[in-house]
Amino acid sequence: MIVTVEPVPFLSLVIPCYNEQESVPALLLRVGTALQKTNKTFEVIIIDDGSTDDSPRLLSEAMRHLPWLRVLRMTRNTGQSAAFEAGFSAARGQVIATIDADLQNDPEEIPRLLPLLEKADMVTGWRKDRKDSIFRRWQSWIGNRFRNWITQETVNDSASSLKLYRVETVRGLKLFRGAHRYLPTLVRLRGFTVHEEPVKHSPRFAGSAKYGLRNRAFVGIMDLIGVRWMKSRYLRYECREITPCLKQ
Repeated sequence: MIVTVEPVPFLSLVIPCYNEQESVPALLLRVGTALQKTNKTFEVIIIDDGSTDDSPRLLSEAMRHLPWLRVLRMTRNTGQSAAFEAGFSAARGQVIATIDADLQNDPEEIPRLLPLLEKADMVTGWRKDRKDSIFRRWQSWIGNRFRNWITQETVNDSASSLKLYRVETVRGLKLFRGAHRYLPTLVRLRGFTVHEEPVKHSPRFAGSAKYGLRNRAFVGIMDLIGVRWMKSRYLRYECREITPCLKQ
């Protein structure tokens, strides 16, 4: 019996997906084309976050002809942070990238951002020219400044899903609900470096926002207090084992 062992990919792309049946076919096409341009081995892990539309069927069918596609299915809708944590745990690559499934993050940006990891442990996208409604842009502007004030950070767009990580920055990182908005801070707390880079942002490909207003406005207040407390109490130390000095 011959057993084939799949090569460990260099890059793992993690994508939370909740009721995105309109975007899934275009998402898979664009992701595959973009990642091939990296000239690196890759896998794409889509976390179906309890979708109730046709997304599960589309993803199952796509797995039959896309060898790089892996699908994780949540038993119920649990939110982006849980989806990211599940994806981080499943990822096998040396580098982990993340985007949203709605194609407002351009997967074509990943090959451009990848070399930036030579100078930083994490690259976080800054949607400097957002293609959203005026209200949503205003809401994000207020949210980012309030987060920075409370957490004593200077990140322009901490909630952008377009991010790249060296795997050690998130390996074993336990998230909490809403933690995806604080990942640059959480990574820095672990002693790693973060680079923020302006990235292209596109209008929504189809449908409407699934992760949004219901969990953005006031729910994050307690998260902010928790992150501020965590920064003040986080353990930082260096330790080495002393080897015995053997007498001659």
